[in-house]
Amino acid sequence: MPLALAAAAVVSLTAGCTGGVEGTPGSAGLRDPYFPKAGNGGYDVTHYDLTMDVDPASQRIRSTAVITARATQDLSAFNLDLAGLTVGSAQVEGRPAAVNRAGRELTLRPDAEVESHLNKGRTFRTVVHYSGSPLTLTDPDGSKEGWLRTADGSVALGEPVGSMAWFPGNNHPSDKASYDLTVTVPRGLTAVSNGELMSRKVSGATATYHWHTAEPMASYLATLAIGRFDTKASTTPDGIKVFTAVDPAAAAASARTLARIPEIVRWEAERFGPYPFSATGAIVDRPHDSGYAVETQNRPYFPGPPTVGLLVHEMSHQWFGDSVTPASWRDMWLNEGFATYAEWLWEADKEGVPVQRNFDAAFASDDNWAFPPADPPTAADISQAPVYGRGAMVIHKIRQAVDDDRRFFALVEGWTKAHRYGTASTADFTAYVEKTTGQNLTRLWNTWLYGHGRPAPEKS
Repeated sequence: MPLALAAAAVVSLTAGCTGGVEGTPGSAGLRDPYFPKAGNGGYDVTHYDLTMDVDPASQRIRSTAVITARATQDLSAFNLDLAGLTVGSAQVEGRPAAVNRAGRELTLRPDAEVESHLNKGRTFRTVVHYSGSPLTLTDPDGSKEGWLRTADGSVALGEPVGSMAWFPGNNHPSDKASYDLTVTVPRGLTAVSNGELMSRKVSGATATYHWHTAEPMASYLATLAIGRFDTKASTTPDGIKVFTAVDPAAAAASARTLARIPEIVRWEAERFGPYPFSATGAIVDRPHDSGYAVETQNRPYFPGPPTVGLLVHEMSHQWFGDSVTPASWRDMWLNEGFATYAEWLWEADKEGVPVQRNFDAAFASDDNWAFPPADPPTAADISQAPVYGRGAMVIHKIRQAVDDDRRFFALVEGWTKAHRYGTASTADFTAYVEKTTGQNLTRLWNTWLYGHGRPAPEKS
């Protein structure tokens, strides 16, 4: 197919303080406990504007990334995370910038005229022109992320660090931004991403889709799925836009479960507080297109028809993980513990299975006691059983400590409200719970959140 768009990424300065301050380079990583080179220091991204031509037959892209950011220090240079792909050129504030590559680190050094204005507090835009075949990355646990080839196209999945396989950015959950993604694909294929579909334009042999995500989103939650999809668009009674895209091979088996999206969103809103986004939905590819489901913002991704329980889990992440995002990958249990507990709550409310029964089953499972959920030993462990099952047990122990369901769910809703669209750490959470309950819960944290080994069963 013709690739109409050049690849570019720009950073532009728009306002701020006077120049003349000598800057220093932003750091090449944020020292995350498990991915120390992920993310970059010295700036905070506020918006990504990505324009892409995608040729699914060759699995090649040509792209322009326009990145608006605010300097958090006086900068002489700064980094973007980008794995593979060829950078043609870059500009900072409309002027050419020197570009250096070192593995997955892309260093941009603006010319002297621009550098004098990259002072702390100023807003600037960056443009990088890039192209090539995006990489499939292998995580420490052996799973695949980044750019994955599917049966009839591709899907981009970014948890934990795969987004750098298809666009340059500040690739850490602590830096969230709004997004515009404009993608041109061969006519007959659909390009699905996060947020709301603003337009679809057909021109000759191609179709161009423009997706807009207004609420802040971490880079690991961004997605792009390209293929032949059956799509449906509707609106819930509460005004939330629903968009589903399902591979035709999975459509019949998915229909009944996906029809429950409005019901699930409404139920979770009653439990966790107002739904935090303007859009919802799902992307369903064929089994084996990826090895896992993931909570891509607004529109979770599933490799094959999801069960109701899995849909409840991924939808609850819209509150826990997507709206309230972990400050670092050590805080992953805040995502998965709450999402697992959401499944237990759904089974209690809809299927008559007491939450305590799921707690007891989790307690009995040896897998959940391999390590403390708030302190996985390695990067390969951040998505292992203790983060999910024992994480959910921590939430239930808090509920038992509160000993009042009305107060417990008010606490949960207060948490999602206090950190809506932001990030939070485990320390933020434990401090919030103790302040809200007025209790010293040190013993609970030491036993269930940080303790090694299974405690003795408590007498009923």
